[in-house]
Amino acid sequence: MRSRKIHTISSGEVHGWALNWLLEANLLKDHGWLCTARVVWNVVLRAAARLVSIPAAVADMSDAPCGRAVFDALSKGLPKTLPVLERRLNEALTGHVPRGMRRPAWQVAIDWHLISYYGQPQKSRNELYYGKPKDGTSKFHAYATACIVQHGYRYTLAVTWVRRHEKMVVVLQRLLARIREMGLKIKRLLLDRAFFNVPVIEFLQQERLPFLMPVMIRGRRPKKNKKRALKGLRWIKKQPAGWYTHTLKNGKRQATVRICVAYRTHRNRKDGKRVQQKLLFAASHVQGSPTEIREDYRKRFGIESSYRQRRQARIYTCTRDPHLRLVFVAVAFILRNIWVWIHATYLAERRANHFTLRLDRLRFKRMLDWIAQMVVASLHNRSIPYVDTS
Repeated sequence: MRSRKIHTISSGEVHGWALNWLLEANLLKDHGWLCTARVVWNVVLRAAARLVSIPAAVADMSDAPCGRAVFDALSKGLPKTLPVLERRLNEALTGHVPRGMRRPAWQVAIDWHLISYYGQPQKSRNELYYGKPKDGTSKFHAYATACIVQHGYRYTLAVTWVRRHEKMVVVLQRLLARIREMGLKIKRLLLDRAFFNVPVIEFLQQERLPFLMPVMIRGRRPKKNKKRALKGLRWIKKQPAGWYTHTLKNGKRQATVRICVAYRTHRNRKDGKRVQQKLLFAASHVQGSPTEIREDYRKRFGIESSYRQRRQARIYTCTRDPHLRLVFVAVAFILRNIWVWIHATYLAERRANHFTLRLDRLRFKRMLDWIAQMVVASLHNRSIPYVDTS
């Protein structure tokens, strides 16, 4: 094993790690003598690194198969059933995560990631997720991810495809099952406000999982001219900072949670004045002052950074196949996990119990450039690219 005192890594090593992570997950079979699994994954890696489509990725590589052949190899070589495909993709995501991470408990953020879609489904409307209009469409391919939000260990632990009308509890069960299969311990779940409902809270309380999420106040606002006593969450929102108890009701079902009222101040963009804002958080098996709760929840935005970096390794495609789209999304998260793993394993500075990241040594975009260059070096005979004008 390499000594941690050595901080020099090459583009060939980075490309080798990315390729081996995909090959060791046994995701793809060889499709003929030209479209082997190694060649196909190299093409996919270049498409992700250059933010292009599969046909564009093979355009300037003389020894690479055509784009149609790569698509055929992917569609015929990948697992046919969704559970097997997701399991192997998640194994590729975390197959090289250090075993020492199984000892401590981690704060894990879970969120939905929507990718706008403008076409038609391949077989059924259940393949798409319908929501509020965004980017000129109300149709999306939806994916749920779980991510560690601790500084220096922001690994994406699991990714799953979310279908239409699929309940949040079912998706949570799949993500948590994968985390437990890895042997990781959960210190606290940080969730988005969309999870603030009775079924999700009941499920998390039954599993005895500590969680923290913002409160979503639903229902019609009381009219100003009618003087009625405020109730429930609207009454809690008028209270000073502290802890309160609230019971959510959904038909005959109900769940009781603790509500933390906290404050934050920010500068108004229009007039530049300091403005105070009140924040409400729902929590279970979580202790702390309102200020500590607010600062703990701020760590959840680390999962948003994972989505931003995923867009830097996005493969452009117009395919209707949801399985292929899931693979392309997972490849971007795998590349991001490799980047986190390289910094945590090789490039971070460790002195006693002090851990310092040096992200300036290898930026994510630079790592992608290295991978693209190595793929071209392996699949191109150094001839000059040309376009036939005849």
